[in-house]
Amino acid sequence: MDAVTDTTASPSAPASLEVRGLAYAYPDGHQALFGVDFSLARGERVALLGPNGAGKTTLVLHLNGILSGGVGTVTVAGLPVDRAHLAEIRRRVGIVFQDPDDQLFMPTVREDVAFGPAAAGLRGAELEERVDRALDLVGMRDFKDRPPHHLSFGQRRRVAVATVLVMEPEILVLDEPSSNLDPASRRELADILRSLDVTVLMVTHDLPYALELCPRSLVLSEGVIAADGPTGELLADAELMRAHRLELPFGFDPRGAATST
Repeated sequence: MDAVTDTTASPSAPASLEVRGLAYAYPDGHQALFGVDFSLARGERVALLGPNGAGKTTLVLHLNGILSGGVGTVTVAGLPVDRAHLAEIRRRVGIVFQDPDDQLFMPTVREDVAFGPAAAGLRGAELEERVDRALDLVGMRDFKDRPPHHLSFGQRRRVAVATVLVMEPEILVLDEPSSNLDPASRRELADILRSLDVTVLMVTHDLPYALELCPRSLVLSEGVIAADGPTGELLADAELMRAHRLELPFGFDPRGAATST
């Protein structure tokens, strides 16, 4: 299956995510974004690549309204990210942070996964069904009564993903999902991400993982999108990689590795 690079949405199906002219400066005057433009089609898996300080975190925090007040627009499934729609946007855009312990704080796995929908008013059998479904998606249903701190790091990351999936989001944003995972956990998480019927934006420095999971990549550099295209083609462009301080592992040839569909 070829990489998806044309993300023009049909009138009946708005883009999952559309960012237009997004510019943002922090109160201290530091300008982090200088006019970011891109869109993601429903169901795409796209990697967001770039060196430290490129503006990746600033961009991600605009996607569910944690940051606001800049210039430009962000829309999720046609819904503007603004104060009037904030609760719905935060349900639709789920962010999985790099450290799962930032998201897991309840006594049991079940309570952690139930927290979001319970806060939104879900109760009884419907809540339990939603929790079980989310845990099934990440292969952690058998651990629902376990304390999160008794799980391995990879298992905690999968539970953290479940705490987002339980809200039935439009977009799943993952911050460095492969970091600190052993090879088996890395593969298990990749299998889970491939199976999900959601739009995925994966922020990562792990370029082979981006190639494995994401047919398309965006390169964010100095607050702008410097490149947007098939992941394999971008990673094989030595001049582009060097210009934006992106480095493949020694001996890794992106032209000899297949991108997942």
